[in-house]
Amino acid sequence: MAAEDSRINFITGDLGFSVVEPYMRRFPTQFLNAGVAEQNMTGLAAGMALSGKIVFTYSIANFPTLRCFEQIRNDCCYHRANVKVVSVGGGLAYGALGSSHQATEDIAVMRSLPGMTVVAPGDPVEAEYATRAVAAHEGPCYLRLGKAGEPRVHAGPIDFRLGKAIKVYDGNDLTIISTGGMLYPCLEAVKRLSQSGISARLLSMHTVKPLDEEAVRAAAQETSAVLTVEEHSMIGGLGSAVAEVLAQNARRVSFRIMGLPDQFCRTVGSHEYLRQSCRLSATDIKNAALDLFQKSK
Repeated sequence: MAAEDSRINFITGDLGFSVVEPYMRRFPTQFLNAGVAEQNMTGLAAGMALSGKIVFTYSIANFPTLRCFEQIRNDCCYHRANVKVVSVGGGLAYGALGSSHQATEDIAVMRSLPGMTVVAPGDPVEAEYATRAVAAHEGPCYLRLGKAGEPRVHAGPIDFRLGKAIKVYDGNDLTIISTGGMLYPCLEAVKRLSQSGISARLLSMHTVKPLDEEAVRAAAQETSAVLTVEEHSMIGGLGSAVAEVLAQNARRVSFRIMGLPDQFCRTVGSHEYLRQSCRLSATDIKNAALDLFQKSK
């Protein structure tokens, strides 16, 4: 994109080295290292955006969001600036570094901002489409990535549109709605449910704001239960966004939110270990979906 459009700029908060050097060497005038100063990084990005640039800011997990939330609110959102805030390692991906490096409230705070588009792609295919989509979108965006190495779910090209969920698997018994890196474990759960005779629909809700309300209402009308799954606090994230739609929906449907509890994760271990500790494994998702479906009957 930078080669095609000189407005594209990338600012890092002193992060990504061993990864960003090829870009840095190729586009030295479209790259800036702001140092470990995320508030300054965001202010710089807002000023550049108001001068006609399209600016991506980038850092670990909660640093480009929570640490500089005021600058994002007042400088970027208030002015509808073309700043694309990118966090790497959403959720518990930086597990061994503890809560300071875990983005577990970021979706909630970012979706609360007026004019902010919130995107959490589910696999590397969605991540590429999402990057192009937020660059083309007029206004501030939040792009929440994994830590690299997430399994590929989509085999080929996808119809990626901001605000439009992707139906990964169709079913008529219940619906599982996933966002971000939980897509692959959810797909594994859906396959295991199929082996148990349960037909589950799987939606990749890559855009949490604006939410695909039509897909949520269809799930409530066409299946008997809805389960949301996210590697984020159960407060204010995907589950809350879906609940807001269901609460205003005419038809009652069994509903459950799977996510992180309202507490800091004080366990230390690998990403996969922390997911299992927080009961977000494919087995946990399958069991929760099965329990929800049985209760809905």
